[in-house]
Amino acid sequence: MLFHYDGVVDEWRDFSWSSRAVHVSSLNQTKWWFAKRFLHPDIVSEYNYIFLWDEDLGVENFDPKRYISILKEEGLEISQPALDPVKSKVHQALTARKTGSKVHRRFYNSKGSARCDANSTGPPCTGWVEMMAPVFSRAAWRCTWYMIQNDLIHAWGLDRQLGYCAQGDRTQKVGVVDAEYIVHLGLPTLGASNRNVLNADAPARLQKKELSNFNESEPKVDNRVKVRIQSSLEMQIFKERWTNAAKEDRCWIDPYR
Repeated sequence: MLFHYDGVVDEWRDFSWSSRAVHVSSLNQTKWWFAKRFLHPDIVSEYNYIFLWDEDLGVENFDPKRYISILKEEGLEISQPALDPVKSKVHQALTARKTGSKVHRRFYNSKGSARCDANSTGPPCTGWVEMMAPVFSRAAWRCTWYMIQNDLIHAWGLDRQLGYCAQGDRTQKVGVVDAEYIVHLGLPTLGASNRNVLNADAPARLQKKELSNFNESEPKVDNRVKVRIQSSLEMQIFKERWTNAAKEDRCWIDPYR
Protein backbone atom coordinates (compact mmCIF):
# COMPACT_ATOMS: atom_id res chain seq x y z
CA MET A 1 0.00 0.00 0.00
CA LEU A 2 1.38 3.40 -1.01
CA PHE A 3 0.29 6.62 0.68
CA HIS A 4 0.73 9.63 -1.62
CA TYR A 5 0.86 13.04 0.03
CA ASP A 6 1.99 14.90 -3.11
CA GLY A 7 -0.81 14.02 -5.54
CA VAL A 8 1.57 12.01 -7.74
CA VAL A 9 -0.17 8.70 -8.46
CA ASP A 10 -0.49 7.95 -12.19
CA GLU A 11 3.27 8.22 -12.77
CA TRP A 12 3.76 5.15 -10.58
CA ARG A 13 2.05 3.01 -13.23
CA ASP A 14 5.42 2.71 -14.96
CA PHE A 15 6.38 0.13 -12.34
CA SER A 16 5.19 -3.42 -13.03
CA TRP A 17 4.06 -3.94 -9.42
CA SER A 18 2.05 -0.72 -9.24
CA SER A 19 -1.22 -2.29 -10.39
CA ARG A 20 -1.01 -4.84 -7.55
CA ALA A 21 -0.59 -2.16 -4.90
CA VAL A 22 -3.27 -0.10 -3.18
CA HIS A 23 -2.74 3.62 -3.76
CA VAL A 24 -4.22 6.17 -1.35
CA SER A 25 -3.76 9.86 -2.13
CA SER A 26 -4.44 12.89 0.06
CA LEU A 27 -2.49 16.10 -0.39
CA ASN A 28 -0.13 17.23 2.36
CA GLN A 29 -1.09 14.54 4.86
CA THR A 30 1.35 12.55 6.98
CA LYS A 31 2.11 8.86 7.25
CA TRP A 32 0.37 8.56 10.62
CA TRP A 33 -2.74 10.33 9.35
CA PHE A 34 -2.96 7.69 6.60
CA ALA A 35 -2.18 4.82 8.97
CA LYS A 36 -4.91 5.78 11.42
CA ARG A 37 -7.52 5.89 8.67
CA PHE A 38 -6.51 3.06 6.36
CA LEU A 39 -4.58 0.51 8.45
CA HIS A 40 -7.17 -0.44 11.05
CA PRO A 41 -6.00 -3.65 12.80
CA ASP A 42 -9.01 -5.58 11.51
CA ILE A 43 -8.24 -4.57 7.91
CA VAL A 44 -4.61 -5.71 8.08
CA SER A 45 -5.19 -8.71 10.35
CA GLU A 46 -4.12 -11.14 7.61
CA TYR A 47 -0.58 -9.79 7.81
CA ASN A 48 1.89 -11.01 10.42
CA TYR A 49 3.93 -7.81 10.22
CA ILE A 50 3.24 -4.19 9.35
CA PHE A 51 6.07 -2.17 7.79
CA LEU A 52 5.15 1.51 8.18
CA TRP A 53 7.99 3.23 6.36
CA ASP A 54 8.88 6.70 5.16
CA GLU A 55 9.70 7.41 1.54
CA ASP A 56 13.33 8.54 1.95
CA LEU A 57 14.91 5.17 2.68
CA GLY A 58 17.62 3.31 0.80
CA VAL A 59 17.00 -0.45 0.82
CA GLU A 60 19.92 -1.80 -1.21
CA ASN A 61 21.19 -3.75 1.83
CA PHE A 62 17.79 -4.89 3.07
CA ASP A 63 16.08 -8.23 2.47
CA PRO A 64 12.55 -8.38 3.94
CA LYS A 65 12.45 -12.17 4.12
CA ARG A 66 15.71 -12.38 6.06
CA TYR A 67 14.52 -9.52 8.24
CA ILE A 68 11.30 -11.31 9.21
CA SER A 69 13.28 -14.48 9.87
CA ILE A 70 15.43 -12.55 12.35
CA LEU A 71 12.36 -11.07 14.05
CA LYS A 72 11.00 -14.55 14.65
CA GLU A 73 14.34 -15.87 15.91
CA GLU A 74 14.79 -12.96 18.30
CA GLY A 75 11.17 -12.66 19.40
CA LEU A 76 10.90 -8.99 18.42
CA GLU A 77 7.41 -7.49 18.38
CA ILE A 78 8.47 -3.95 17.47
CA SER A 79 11.62 -3.27 15.50
CA GLN A 80 13.40 -1.31 12.82
CA PRO A 81 16.35 -2.04 10.55
CA ALA A 82 19.53 -0.33 11.70
CA LEU A 83 20.69 2.81 9.89
CA ASP A 84 23.94 2.93 7.97
CA PRO A 85 25.85 5.38 10.22
CA VAL A 86 27.92 6.77 7.34
CA LYS A 87 25.27 7.34 4.69
CA SER A 88 22.27 8.03 6.94
CA LYS A 89 20.92 10.99 8.80
CA VAL A 90 20.99 9.47 12.30
CA HIS A 91 18.99 11.32 14.97
CA GLN A 92 19.29 8.74 17.75
CA ALA A 93 22.41 6.70 18.50
CA LEU A 94 20.27 3.67 19.33
CA THR A 95 19.32 3.30 15.66
CA ALA A 96 22.86 3.30 14.22
CA ARG A 97 24.10 -0.01 12.86
CA LYS A 98 26.58 -2.02 14.91
CA THR A 99 29.07 -3.85 12.72
CA GLY A 100 29.24 -7.59 13.32
CA SER A 101 25.95 -7.64 15.23
CA LYS A 102 22.67 -9.28 14.25
CA VAL A 103 20.41 -7.35 16.63
CA HIS A 104 20.90 -4.83 19.41
CA ARG A 105 18.35 -3.75 21.99
CA ARG A 106 20.09 -0.98 23.89
CA PHE A 107 22.51 1.89 23.59
CA TYR A 108 25.33 2.60 26.04
CA ASN A 109 26.38 6.14 26.91
CA SER A 110 28.50 7.12 29.91
CA LYS A 111 28.73 10.83 29.13
CA GLY A 112 26.41 13.73 29.85
CA SER A 113 23.13 13.70 31.73
CA ALA A 114 21.37 11.15 29.52
CA ARG A 115 23.44 8.15 30.54
CA CYS A 116 22.56 4.67 29.36
CA ASP A 117 23.86 1.45 30.88
CA ALA A 118 22.91 -2.17 31.44
CA ASN A 119 20.41 -1.12 34.11
CA SER A 120 18.48 1.27 31.85
CA THR A 121 14.91 0.14 31.23
CA GLY A 122 13.45 2.68 28.82
CA PRO A 123 13.98 5.36 26.16
CA PRO A 124 16.31 6.75 24.97
CA CYS A 125 18.48 3.82 26.07
CA THR A 126 16.28 0.84 25.23
CA GLY A 127 12.71 -0.26 24.49
CA TRP A 128 11.89 1.93 21.52
CA VAL A 129 12.57 2.62 17.84
CA GLU A 130 12.31 5.71 15.68
CA MET A 131 9.32 6.40 13.48
CA MET A 132 10.86 6.51 10.02
CA ALA A 133 10.94 2.71 9.53
CA PRO A 134 9.10 0.85 12.30
CA VAL A 135 7.97 -2.75 11.91
CA PHE A 136 5.15 -4.11 14.07
CA SER A 137 3.88 -7.60 14.74
CA ARG A 138 0.14 -8.03 14.31
CA ALA A 139 -0.49 -7.80 18.06
CA ALA A 140 1.84 -4.84 18.54
CA TRP A 141 0.18 -2.95 15.68
CA ARG A 142 -3.28 -3.43 17.16
CA CYS A 143 -2.07 -1.81 20.36
CA THR A 144 -0.13 0.94 18.58
CA TRP A 145 -3.01 1.84 16.27
CA TYR A 146 -5.24 2.65 19.23
CA MET A 147 -2.48 4.82 20.65
CA ILE A 148 -2.31 6.98 17.50
CA GLN A 149 -4.37 10.14 17.94
CA ASN A 150 -6.74 11.12 15.12
CA ASP A 151 -5.86 14.80 15.32
CA LEU A 152 -2.13 14.57 16.08
CA ILE A 153 -0.97 13.71 12.58
CA HIS A 154 2.80 13.94 13.14
CA ALA A 155 2.79 11.37 15.99
CA TRP A 156 5.68 12.98 17.84
CA GLY A 157 6.03 11.40 21.27
CA LEU A 158 4.44 8.13 20.19
CA ASP A 159 7.83 6.48 19.69
CA ARG A 160 8.73 6.77 23.38
CA GLN A 161 5.54 4.92 24.33
CA LEU A 162 5.84 2.03 21.87
CA GLY A 163 7.26 -0.20 24.59
CA TYR A 164 3.80 -0.43 26.14
CA CYS A 165 2.73 -2.31 23.00
CA ALA A 166 5.67 -4.73 23.00
CA GLN A 167 3.62 -7.69 24.30
CA GLY A 168 6.06 -8.15 27.15
CA ASP A 169 9.34 -6.71 28.40
CA ARG A 170 10.19 -3.80 26.11
CA THR A 171 13.91 -4.25 26.74
CA GLN A 172 13.64 -7.66 25.06
CA LYS A 173 10.70 -7.34 22.66
CA VAL A 174 11.84 -4.11 20.98
CA GLY A 175 15.06 -3.98 19.00
CA VAL A 176 17.14 -2.75 16.08
CA VAL A 177 18.21 -5.27 13.42
CA ASP A 178 21.82 -4.74 12.36
CA ALA A 179 22.09 -7.65 9.92
CA GLU A 180 19.51 -6.04 7.60
CA TYR A 181 20.07 -2.31 7.44
CA ILE A 182 18.89 0.72 5.50
CA VAL A 183 19.94 4.26 4.65
CA HIS A 184 17.88 7.15 6.00
CA LEU A 185 18.33 10.06 3.60
CA GLY A 186 16.46 12.45 5.88
CA LEU A 187 14.87 14.43 3.05
CA PRO A 188 12.68 17.19 4.56
CA THR A 189 9.93 16.92 1.95
CA LEU A 190 6.92 17.66 4.15
CA GLY A 191 6.21 21.37 4.02
CA ALA A 192 8.75 22.07 1.28
CA SER A 193 8.07 23.01 -2.32
CA ASN A 194 11.09 24.01 -4.38
CA ARG A 195 13.76 22.55 -6.67
CA ASN A 196 16.11 21.75 -3.78
CA VAL A 197 13.64 19.54 -1.93
CA LEU A 198 11.68 17.30 -4.27
CA ASN A 199 9.00 14.83 -3.37
CA ALA A 200 11.04 11.82 -2.35
CA ASP A 201 8.28 9.30 -3.00
CA ALA A 202 8.19 10.14 -6.71
CA PRO A 203 10.15 8.08 -9.26
CA ALA A 204 13.51 9.51 -10.35
CA ARG A 205 12.30 10.30 -13.86
CA LEU A 206 9.38 12.22 -12.40
CA GLN A 207 11.78 14.29 -10.32
CA LYS A 208 13.64 15.18 -13.51
CA LYS A 209 10.35 16.26 -15.05
CA GLU A 210 9.65 18.49 -12.06
CA LEU A 211 13.06 20.11 -12.43
CA SER A 212 12.50 20.78 -16.12
CA ASN A 213 9.19 22.46 -15.36
CA PHE A 214 10.58 24.52 -12.51
CA ASN A 215 10.32 28.26 -13.02
CA GLU A 216 13.19 30.18 -11.43
CA SER A 217 10.94 33.22 -11.07
CA GLU A 218 8.45 31.37 -8.90
CA PRO A 219 8.74 32.24 -5.19
CA LYS A 220 10.25 29.62 -2.92
CA VAL A 221 7.74 28.09 -0.53
CA ASP A 222 9.10 26.44 2.60
CA ASN A 223 6.80 25.62 5.48
CA ARG A 224 9.16 23.19 7.19
CA VAL A 225 9.60 25.49 10.18
CA LYS A 226 5.83 25.54 10.64
CA VAL A 227 5.74 21.75 10.34
CA ARG A 228 8.36 21.40 13.07
CA ILE A 229 6.56 23.85 15.36
CA GLN A 230 3.29 21.96 14.87
CA SER A 231 5.05 18.65 15.52
CA SER A 232 6.50 19.93 18.80
CA LEU A 233 3.11 21.25 19.85
CA GLU A 234 1.48 17.90 19.10
CA MET A 235 4.14 16.11 21.15
CA GLN A 236 3.26 18.19 24.20
CA ILE A 237 -0.45 17.51 23.67
CA PHE A 238 0.24 13.78 23.36
CA LYS A 239 2.26 13.78 26.59
CA GLU A 240 -0.51 15.61 28.43
CA ARG A 241 -3.15 13.20 27.17
CA TRP A 242 -1.05 10.22 28.22
CA THR A 243 -0.50 11.66 31.69
CA ASN A 244 -4.17 12.48 32.16
CA ALA A 245 -5.33 9.08 30.90
CA ALA A 246 -2.95 7.30 33.28
CA LYS A 247 -4.28 9.33 36.21
CA GLU A 248 -7.93 8.74 35.33
CA ASP A 249 -7.60 4.97 34.88
CA ARG A 250 -7.25 3.77 38.46
CA CYS A 251 -7.17 0.14 37.35
CA TRP A 252 -4.09 0.57 35.18
CA ILE A 253 -0.69 -0.19 36.66
CA ASP A 254 2.30 1.21 34.78
CA PRO A 255 4.72 -1.74 34.38
CA TYR A 256 7.67 0.61 34.03
CA ARG A 257 7.21 2.62 37.22
